[in-house]
Amino acid sequence: MKPIVFIATSKPYKSMAFYEKKLGLEFVADEEFAIVFRTDEIMVRIQKVEHMKPPEYTIFGFEVKNIKEMAQTLQARGVTFLYYDHMDQDEFGIWTAEDGSKVAWFTDPDENTLSLTEFP
Repeated sequence: MKPIVFIATSKPYKSMAFYEKKLGLEFVADEEFAIVFRTDEIMVRIQKVEHMKPPEYTIFGFEVKNIKEMAQTLQARGVTFLYYDHMDQDEFGIWTAEDGSKVAWFTDPDENTLSLTEFP
């Protein structure tokens, strides 16, 4: 079995541009009920909904080999990283966990929280 990720949007055209142009996901189709993308191994379906309230937690993340390089790339494409008062984050919004994992958070056009993670 292969997982399929579902993310909701009430702003389909902004989401299409964000996930394709800013994040660099491979566009597959603009269907009646979803915009479809593919990463290396996973289908990502951005569901078109009339109204939505984004969850207050991270809904989807990307494992990366070099988080600082990826954060710089995404910032150059216009992605803004989130900063949290209770976390010690660097100039790219990257937080380092006790085990050495590094995480940075950002939002899509619907304020869904997404993340980058580099494992030690």
